[in-house]
Amino acid sequence: MNDDMPFFEQVYQVAQLIPTGRFTTYGAIAAYIGSKGSARMVGWAMNGSHHALKSIPAHRVVNRNGMLTGKHHFGDPTLMQKLLENEGIQIANDKIIDFEKYFWDPAKELL
Repeated sequence: MNDDMPFFEQVYQVAQLIPTGRFTTYGAIAAYIGSKGSARMVGWAMNGSHHALKSIPAHRVVNRNGMLTGKHHFGDPTLMQKLLENEGIQIANDKIIDFEKYFWDPAKELL
């Protein structure tokens, strides 16, 4: 990624590339942009994405276990799950089912 670009912008660029029906994790984005260990900052970026000028699919970014930990930042706490389910991802108890099937790793996908 471009080191001159602000961290949040780098996060948003990666998030915009997540295909419909797939998801990634905060840590996978952090590692991809060269900031491994900054998963929490990626979470902050996703929370701030609701105010971004461009559309950021923040619902497609979850924690390393597939938990919808950011769901409370969508206004309606069920919206994140609904958006993912509308894309074909199954969820039970706020956790993605078949993690490996739907996981999108930018380090492997964006060679």
